[in-house]
Amino acid sequence: MKKDKKKENLITAEASAPAAPRDKTEGRFYRIVHSEAFSGYMFLLPWLIGFCVFVAYPIIQTFIFSFSDVQIRLGEIETSFIGFGNYAKALLQDAKFTDALGEYAMQIILYVPVITVISLILSMLLNSKLKGTGFFRTIFFFPVIITSGPVIKMFIDQGVASFPGIENLIDFEKLAETLPQFLVDALQFLTSEFIMILWFSGIQILVFMTGLQKMDKSMYEAAKIDGATKWEMFWKITLPALNPTIVLNVVFTVVMQSIFSLNPIISKIQTDMNATDGSGGYGYASAMAWIYFILMLVILGVAVLVFKKHEKRLKTDRRFKLLKRAKGAKA
Repeated sequence: MKKDKKKENLITAEASAPAAPRDKTEGRFYRIVHSEAFSGYMFLLPWLIGFCVFVAYPIIQTFIFSFSDVQIRLGEIETSFIGFGNYAKALLQDAKFTDALGEYAMQIILYVPVITVISLILSMLLNSKLKGTGFFRTIFFFPVIITSGPVIKMFIDQGVASFPGIENLIDFEKLAETLPQFLVDALQFLTSEFIMILWFSGIQILVFMTGLQKMDKSMYEAAKIDGATKWEMFWKITLPALNPTIVLNVVFTVVMQSIFSLNPIISKIQTDMNATDGSGGYGYASAMAWIYFILMLVILGVAVLVFKKHEKRLKTDRRFKLLKRAKGAKA
């Protein structure tokens, strides 16, 4: 009995004794390893490695090449620093490159608004309760799947990208007598590229439809009770609510047109990169690529700033109306 009591006393003493102090670093490491953030970073790690190796490193390398004269001889890359020589040559001496930049800017100025407006109209039609909307959604999205580089080039060569005989229906020479030349050129460009615009509207239509389906229907019901027309509901409810979606589609359209495989600037950069007559090279092609990239960033920045200012103006108008209603209620 005495032995059993001694054992019990020893067990209770061990249980009541304070635990050995745990290493703080061990506990912190355990919490970090078993945290959700660590799991997320581990899932992102393969992508981060691929981005650093296949994207970040080539971008830095091309930036260095753009300030150098690059020569590849017997598998070795020889570079000699020439400063802004490649940039000056591209902007001041290469007329083909500057013409391609102007054509690209004109294409973006015309394509982006037209694609955005057409996508919004078609998405509103496809979002309505009509028979066969699923079939038409498939038709509008189908060109996105098949319009790869070689396929779309074959279509353009066959004249599928434009209306046949459109030049005979519209007399652009007479239009030039009454309208400015740049408007006539823009109209002629749009008519010749209208089918291409429809082909490039598939993703934007789906994005707009997603935004329309997420809108609160109670706002439209309240507007109907107040006597608002469909036109007023579009301008006062639908369009302001779709402003973030419009920004997303504008950015997507600019990027999509900029990286299109048949883009004349991309073709020019690839041709000069592989030139063997000394007129181009990797350094010169890198400088043109960076000029093109900066121009694309400027266009994206201007577009986003315009829509952001419009969104702020809408918010201030709403606040002003709410304050006006509150003052009227108090009075």
